[in-house]
Amino acid sequence: MNSQKNQIIYKDLGIIDFEEAYKIQLALFEQHEQWKINRRRGYDIPPPPDFILICEHLPVITIGVSGKESNLLVSQEILQRRNIKLIKTNRGGDVTAHNPGQIVMYPILDLERYRCDVKWFLKTMEEAVISLLREYTIDAIRIEGRTGVWIRDAHPPRKICSIGIRCSRWITMHGLALNVNNDLSIFSLINPCGFTNIIMTSMEKETGAKQNIYEVKERLLDHFLRILNEARNAEVGIDNHPATR
Repeated sequence: MNSQKNQIIYKDLGIIDFEEAYKIQLALFEQHEQWKINRRRGYDIPPPPDFILICEHLPVITIGVSGKESNLLVSQEILQRRNIKLIKTNRGGDVTAHNPGQIVMYPILDLERYRCDVKWFLKTMEEAVISLLREYTIDAIRIEGRTGVWIRDAHPPRKICSIGIRCSRWITMHGLALNVNNDLSIFSLINPCGFTNIIMTSMEKETGAKQNIYEVKERLLDHFLRILNEARNAEVGIDNHPATR
């Protein structure tokens, strides 16, 4: 574990194209990667800060490294007519969808500063969402073998949050997508996460009311940081201004 105290910087990117957000993630990921390479070469330089990026995406369907195109239920021509992009990406998992009203959180973290355990990190994101939803009287759970967050005792199963990451050299990127007020019809175009027998739900649908998405973002961040700080005390820098695009 790195002995230097780390900083976590939070940035709200607002509503942003998936590919643009990916470029920001990748640049931060590569900063961490280069620092580790330089450290092995003997350079004594300060480590880069960890980042938590939060945003909403313009309509897009993404396919992870283990995804199957057969889980896309419509043609690319139909997606184009509906102004929905289709992108293959390097996160884990199968196919999912993003659109405005859904909160996407991308932690770019060096797990050597917390705990070198990818399963722990995935459960940390799940627990942050479960704790958040409890505040809104939504009874959510994790299901063993099915990454993400689900509604308790729902038949058929209802999923409210999807999770897919990439981790290399203990550096993470990608993250979670929590349905808040978004149009859920986009999920009818896919088998979400490769499942054919589930329903995608949202905070709005479960509570019967639209939520203040800025408040939800802040509470999600608070819960996520609380769990990270249990693994390691961290200084937190806050920048709530959307990045210049």
